[in-house]
Amino acid sequence: MFALFGSVACLATLVAGAPSSESLKSSISLLYENDLQGPGNPAANSGLILLSRRSQSDAAAACAALGEQLWSPELKTASIQANLDYLKYQKKIDDSTQLWIASSTDETRAIGASGKVAAVDARLRLPALCTQTAPFSSEQGQDTSAKWQVSVKSNNEEYTGFRDRLSLRFLGIRYAPQPERFTYSTPYKGNGSSVSALNYGSQCVQGNSGSEDCLFLNIWTNYLPKAGCSPNKSALKPVMFWIHGGAFTGGTANDNTFDGGNLVSRGDVVLVAINYRLTTLGFLALNDGVTNGNFGLADQINALDWVRAHIADFGGDPDRITIFGQSAGAGSVRAMMASPKAVGKFANAIPLSNLGGINYGTTYSLYYTISQEVTVAANAILAATNCTNAPSQVDCLRAVPARTLASLSTVARYLVVDGTYLTSNQLALSGPQAPYNLLMGTMHDDGAPFITYPTTTNESAYLSSSGFSVPDPALFPIPDSGNGTYDLYNMSSRLATDGIFRCIDEATVNKGLSTGLFPKVYYYEFDRSYQTRGWPGTSVCDPPKTASHPNGDPSLPYFKCHSGELYYVFGNLAWHGLPMRDDKDLPFEQFVLDSFSSFARTGDPNPDEGFLRARGFANTIGEMQSAGRWTPSTKGELTMRVLDWPSYQAGFREEKQCSGLGLGLDYYG
Repeated sequence: MFALFGSVACLATLVAGAPSSESLKSSISLLYENDLQGPGNPAANSGLILLSRRSQSDAAAACAALGEQLWSPELKTASIQANLDYLKYQKKIDDSTQLWIASSTDETRAIGASGKVAAVDARLRLPALCTQTAPFSSEQGQDTSAKWQVSVKSNNEEYTGFRDRLSLRFLGIRYAPQPERFTYSTPYKGNGSSVSALNYGSQCVQGNSGSEDCLFLNIWTNYLPKAGCSPNKSALKPVMFWIHGGAFTGGTANDNTFDGGNLVSRGDVVLVAINYRLTTLGFLALNDGVTNGNFGLADQINALDWVRAHIADFGGDPDRITIFGQSAGAGSVRAMMASPKAVGKFANAIPLSNLGGINYGTTYSLYYTISQEVTVAANAILAATNCTNAPSQVDCLRAVPARTLASLSTVARYLVVDGTYLTSNQLALSGPQAPYNLLMGTMHDDGAPFITYPTTTNESAYLSSSGFSVPDPALFPIPDSGNGTYDLYNMSSRLATDGIFRCIDEATVNKGLSTGLFPKVYYYEFDRSYQTRGWPGTSVCDPPKTASHPNGDPSLPYFKCHSGELYYVFGNLAWHGLPMRDDKDLPFEQFVLDSFSSFARTGDPNPDEGFLRARGFANTIGEMQSAGRWTPSTKGELTMRVLDWPSYQAGFREEKQCSGLGLGLDYYG
């Protein structure tokens, strides 16, 4: 008997309410041939629900409890062979396995791994294939109606979520009670109640919105283990733990840029996205010996602890967690890599576009002392709230409305050396080998949105207003296209990208490899992007529109800006209703998602060829064959993957420029 189907020893009695693995006496797996085109997928109707072994009548009843029916070839849906091939690749079925499908008018039927349908005895105990007709979610909304609801018991509570075509979704799960302001969050313990997980929890206070009661997380999965049994370890999925960006002053796990359905479905992972306290409420430190800051970082680690304790109930493997985040989320990943409270609790790390140098970026990788943070931020906050001379500054600040604190002209957004969550002023790039695998990199023009577009051709005046000194013209020449302001912006975006992003990250890789902290690092740079809507709101981050490419021609010059990788990593172009600008966007999106999810599964971004073939991921197979494997950097051999279509290996970029900025490969000594 294959492990997927379990044994009859741990069958549970039926319970009322939304169907669950307990009430169905079964694990629940969603299967789908996902090409990332959503309803436009030629295989859009290939979805199936796989249930554990049972009689034919029990199989039909279980499907009905889910609002579905046993799958039938007469339904004229898309072929399900890719799903069968993948189950065989996973060794969950073999050539002798039969699975229940709908009966014909005169016989009970089953289907084999090859797709052959045969008449079988109704008394046999076989796994069952149900239809999966839940609608697609999209940017326009999600259908949470009772027909699609499903429940899970975890942390002494019963969570009712729902399924769509791609995933089982459990939203707004509390991982911590609302903490007293400026104290550390504690783990949430369930009280035996039934809880709706149909809607997102509140985002954390930022500006004039959000709530202080905001420590929630969202889970997307395609597998629920059988309740009442110790989860079969081999069936659990790797977990991707997402930390949003937003300068530590904004953002939320509820941002649908990061909707997890496609990543979970195509990547075969479990995704968790978390909220954490932001701005002054998340990062204030005072010189009182008690208010030591890093509350937002502590929230992230608290959420990680919740996931390690409970994610197996949602089909995730707590020993295969990949922490990943972008921008300030990447800074958070780096801080967790540095934190004695977090190291050892995750298997892989992916910081996307970590900041670390020149003015604005420095504080994301170089941490203030508490006294420095007080000078830079807390003193101004205390003055603005009339709390400077209060008997207790922290009690005074607790009486100030949360949104008032978050809306001040000065806010605290800085990680600090508090002696507990962070014990040194930066990630130590030496010592014993890190207990995690590392994949990291940047956008080609990551820094472009962090400078304003010039209204002058006066280089000195423009750079001074942006916080930069005039660079060596031999290293950063201003191109001559005939458009003076564009040319100045072109040079300045290169300067900002090197100074804020590229140099510090390349130096991190070099130093970590040279000391043996990292035996290898998979490094990348995106040379193709699809800019997120609404930010930064400048047309230079979009390819020029032409008659042949009305949505933009990515073969023409444009800036590959900060956040331009997110739609690709999560596979959400179609989910957002965005057009494919050329014939490369879709295969590139597939390849990026396949690479990042492969790293989460195995610690290697090169997907297993057997996995790709079993799932029919032809575009990624072709790319792997033509471009070759993504080669990691190792000590003395610095190389990166240029993520474009086609992708290719190249050396690290801008080494002379980084050295000229004092941020060379030897920056960490």
